[in-house]
Amino acid sequence: MSKASELRSQDDAGLAKELQDLLKAQFSVRMQAATQQLTNTSQIKKTRRDIARVRTLQREAQLKKA
Repeated sequence: MSKASELRSQDDAGLAKELQDLLKAQFSVRMQAATQQLTNTSQIKKTRRDIARVRTLQREAQLKKA
């Protein structure tokens, strides 16, 4: 799930869970890259952008509350 429109429909807890899942996925992808097991190197960039997308939406929600 990486579309911003899908992520906007989630609450704070849902976004936090999504961020945790993405951070675990990023670690896994980085380890695969380090051990020469990663075949699709674009996965690193995609995961990093998904993390940034979730953090941006969390920040927007935080600013709305303030």
